[in-house]
Amino acid sequence: MRRLVTLMLACCVAACGGDPDPAQYGPNPDLPKMQRGLLPNMEITRPTGWGSDKPAVPQGYRIEAIATDLKVPRQTLVLPNGDILIAEGKAKPAPMLRPKDLIAGLIKKRGVTSVKGGDRLTILRDANGDGRYEARGIFADKLNAPYGLAYLDGAIYVANQDSIVRFDYRNGQTSASGPPVKIADLPSAVNHHWTKAMTASLDGRYLFVGIGSNSNITERGMVAEQDRAVIWQVDPVTGMHKTYASGLRNPSALATQPFTGTIWAAVNERDELGPNLVPDYITSVQPGAFYGWPYAYWGPNADPRVRPQDPQKVASAVRPDYSIGSHRAPLGLSFSVPAMGGAFADGVFVGEHGSWNRNDVVGYQVVFIPFRGGRPAGQPVPFVDGFRKDGKARGRPVGVTVDPRGALIVADDLSNTVWRITPVRPASP
Repeated sequence: MRRLVTLMLACCVAACGGDPDPAQYGPNPDLPKMQRGLLPNMEITRPTGWGSDKPAVPQGYRIEAIATDLKVPRQTLVLPNGDILIAEGKAKPAPMLRPKDLIAGLIKKRGVTSVKGGDRLTILRDANGDGRYEARGIFADKLNAPYGLAYLDGAIYVANQDSIVRFDYRNGQTSASGPPVKIADLPSAVNHHWTKAMTASLDGRYLFVGIGSNSNITERGMVAEQDRAVIWQVDPVTGMHKTYASGLRNPSALATQPFTGTIWAAVNERDELGPNLVPDYITSVQPGAFYGWPYAYWGPNADPRVRPQDPQKVASAVRPDYSIGSHRAPLGLSFSVPAMGGAFADGVFVGEHGSWNRNDVVGYQVVFIPFRGGRPAGQPVPFVDGFRKDGKARGRPVGVTVDPRGALIVADDLSNTVWRITPVRPASP
């Protein structure tokens, strides 16, 4: 086995190329020819820590760490009174199928925290409004790799890796008043993609949950993909659900657009077709739409690795709204508000966890995508940067949450920190 690992690593290094990124942003990204080989390009930035530094933000904004020494923070939720909930946890990796899975697992492990996931919700409170969040406690524990969070009508909903649960909530409450109530089971066998993103509908009637695929490209067979690579619409009272959209390989972040109520998703696309294929994306989610996985990508572009082929599925694949570039691993998505100020008042923030499967490392930042008329309208702008420096990773952004009073909350699951970014001068709503 050691000789096999050494040989495959050597092949991986030999395959690494330095091709520059094509123009991959926006609604019409360049889609280069496929590059297939024994292994995909692999490059992980090793952790180093922040020391006395902080991430970089644009002029006119400040950033502060409001919680440190967490246990793998993933997503956050701003409650009605301004308290912040943090979902902390991580699941065990899915069983390996091929020798290349072993290699990829070893490489990816180099770039993540060694801290054990907390399986809990931590709550932060800033009682005097100075932005320091001096009070901190455990709202609930003994969860199962919690990830997605939502608030609806006096209740907090949590998407564990295997279920949606509810905690009844009174405004200002700092700990759960009892055990969680299960609303619905979620697909959890194998759990190649275990993270379950979640958002609530604008009218409060439904929860939407993102459920990632059980493979990169159906290596476990289609039976393992039952109810995977989909977004569910869930009744929070009865737990009844239906598939709202399908063919999204890993919808790892969901957000509800203000005023319109449109559900948007950030999606991690497939691997092993080259460093610049396939683009990750954000998209408005059309009810009943099929977005291609596994048969096609970026509209009707067939993936030849899928057997048997399905030309009808390929032809029906909906083209996403906006490419953010390949292998950036978007894990956070949140709509801005006017109180964020200036050029960052209308659009979405996207947390890019960072690549592992390309030689030229990308991601490791939070970007802002401006909107106009409710649609993306421009190039991504770095908003929180500096997570990677001198070839080392100081942090990796995951969930991003806009506080409507004028702050961006960023969960960093490598340094186990939650950051808060605010305008230096509060903007007029």
